[in-house]
Amino acid sequence: MKILKKILLLIIIIVVFAIISGILYFNSLKPNYSGDLKLTGIENKSEIYFDDFGIPHIYAENQLDAMVALGYTHAQDRLWQMELMRRIAPGRLSEIFGEDMLQNDKFFASLGIEEAAIKSIDKINTNNETYKLATAYLDGINQFMDNGPTPIEFTLIGIEKEHYQLKDIYNILGYMSFSFAMAHKTDPLLSAIKEKLGTNYLKDLNITIDSKTTLIKNAKQTVENYTNIVASVSEIIKKSPVPPFIGSNSWVVSANKTNTGNVLFANDPHITYSQPGTWYEAHITAPNFEMYGYYIAGVPFPLLGHNHNYAYGLTMFENDDIDFYKEENHPSEKNKYKFKNDYLEYTSATKTIKIKDASPITITVRNSHHGPIINDVLETVSETDPIAMSWVYTQLDGVVLDALHTISRATKMENVKKGASMIHAPGLNIMYGDTNGNIAWWATGKLYKHKPHVNSKFILNGASGEDEITQYLNFSENPMAENPSWNYVYSANNQPDTIANSLYPGYYLPEDRAKRIVQLLAPKDNWSKEDMASMINDVTSAVAPDLIKEFTKIIDHTSFSEKEQDAISILKYWDGSNTPDKIAPTIYNKWIYLYLKNTLKDELGDKLFTQLMSTHLIKRTIADLIKKDSSVWWDNITTKNITETRKDILSKSLVETVTSLEKQLGVEIKGWKWGKVHTLEHGHPLGTIAALKKYFNVGPFPIKGAREVIDNRGYDYNETGLYTVNSGPSTRRIIDFSDIENSISILPTGQSGNPFSKHYKDQAEMYNNGEFRKMKLNKEEIINSSTKLTIQPKK
Repeated sequence: MKILKKILLLIIIIVVFAIISGILYFNSLKPNYSGDLKLTGIENKSEIYFDDFGIPHIYAENQLDAMVALGYTHAQDRLWQMELMRRIAPGRLSEIFGEDMLQNDKFFASLGIEEAAIKSIDKINTNNETYKLATAYLDGINQFMDNGPTPIEFTLIGIEKEHYQLKDIYNILGYMSFSFAMAHKTDPLLSAIKEKLGTNYLKDLNITIDSKTTLIKNAKQTVENYTNIVASVSEIIKKSPVPPFIGSNSWVVSANKTNTGNVLFANDPHITYSQPGTWYEAHITAPNFEMYGYYIAGVPFPLLGHNHNYAYGLTMFENDDIDFYKEENHPSEKNKYKFKNDYLEYTSATKTIKIKDASPITITVRNSHHGPIINDVLETVSETDPIAMSWVYTQLDGVVLDALHTISRATKMENVKKGASMIHAPGLNIMYGDTNGNIAWWATGKLYKHKPHVNSKFILNGASGEDEITQYLNFSENPMAENPSWNYVYSANNQPDTIANSLYPGYYLPEDRAKRIVQLLAPKDNWSKEDMASMINDVTSAVAPDLIKEFTKIIDHTSFSEKEQDAISILKYWDGSNTPDKIAPTIYNKWIYLYLKNTLKDELGDKLFTQLMSTHLIKRTIADLIKKDSSVWWDNITTKNITETRKDILSKSLVETVTSLEKQLGVEIKGWKWGKVHTLEHGHPLGTIAALKKYFNVGPFPIKGAREVIDNRGYDYNETGLYTVNSGPSTRRIIDFSDIENSISILPTGQSGNPFSKHYKDQAEMYNNGEFRKMKLNKEEIINSSTKLTIQPKK
């Protein structure tokens, strides 16, 4: 008995010791928001106040000290995110995730982002401020790596720490630029549709074909290759552990349209949801400098920001800055390809990709003068028809880091415009407002022209020399507006007005959000901060009710059952709003999916239809096609001796909608609420493991919003009838120049990417409810609501 008691006591001691050790270990992993810290590379004491949402307010005696502090604080909250970001472009994800990420690594390693980074670094002036501030930021990151706790993700996966270099910053910016592009998913897809169905089908999707264009002759292998390119690239982007940018809203209202006589600024970039989220907020104050900025992991200068004098933000321009060229190999010499009347040599480079728990592999990447041959790295694409990817980002010298420095250190509107002009890629809309009453927007990106016969939405002829870029436009020809007479500027990723006497090609989103923004902004001349906060949370579609009217005016109401007529009535009297308690959005979204499926899938087949559904083009198609009474798409080619009409397809889709929803959600229509099928979960890469999901993921939540409303949510259309939200506002910012210190914002989850921090998800419920918190600039208020971390020079 005594032995048993001793054994039990020993077990209790071991368990208690394990619990205490675990608590001590997990507490040691938390970010340090108070106390004293000594760092090298700084001259003077700096003070960091972490406010009630964990946002650092850095007060330093000079900007270099401030940047060291920023690097350190950014790393302690987001080192795991930084690690993922820096590994994508050079193809180093397989080192930590294994063979599952090999296709991603092969693809990104081939794009030339790392080579472009090295080229930019070789040309950098080490005496300029951009370089000095960037290296100070890196120094802060590396000091945290050396002295701070190791993130739990590093321990679970087994990642060895490596110091950050300038090259990592440029690689992150390169990935960011690529994630903005849509051509890599759309150009090969449209080429495949053209090859399979001909030009008439594309015309009804509003894709114009120049009659003088020489079309490549149809071949089954060609169609297969193009669809495989789309499938491969889509899968690569989907598997990426770091979110791509996908859209955005922003509007800036002049003093003439506000109730205070001061500018109001709003911005909500739309990005794929993830945990941690995209933005890290930090407020820096140093002599002659102040900026409250939104930073991407591993980048020293904010992409969004404001201070007491000006504010800037961004949306995606959605211009086409990637062209694909079909090269023609030499008939006997495999290292040569045809260009005009000559044969040029491919350049080639070998790269080694390390793989966790496996032997490294070596890939060889060929490049024509257009760019990398993507067949070499996409396994499902035939090597007989080489396809080169020409991308402005790698074709021209880049100074994006200098541009971000220029914008974030501006003292007047002209400085921000100059910074915008320096960005050759990606295409962005830089939005601007200031305390002097100025408002503006400028489209960035090095725009270019082809000969008139070229349609860059298709794979181009690389051999003829006739499809080359003929002219790069001066920045002065980019779309822009400065202090317009209509007293507001806005962007919702929609098509800009004419550029150099033509509509610039791109993958612009439909008019839905833009129409709603103008619908709200134009008639009102007494805008307040509260009005802006309400508008940025607006969930009403300006287009959906019009489509319902188009549908109800052509159908035969008596042909529907009582339940179907009830569903039509709900749609008919719907105001277009998308809140979790509404029934109409559930019916509408299912009907839209089935209308697209019944219209397009018979011609396209399963693979092309699924691929088309993942592009921006399909969003433009929804409204355009439904308004066309006569279209080649309406007839179902699988039904013989019958020619279906628009009325037939739309009516059939409504019947199928009701049947499907009854099976999914029950026979009572009142149970078909939007919140049951429209949900949001912020996924962490380790959240894919069932045992870790509840510790790393945030959600799921029923959520308001929908596709292409101002509170824009991205989700897939498929057979499930579930609209699992994958993208949306990455922040919501309202800046009021009449009361700048009470400007407001929100993040989707929290400031910290550390799962043990109290700020990991403390904003999630507020975000879901459309609420805000202050972006504090008043030092006294900051001190009174914060914990303090003091940084001293390490002797």
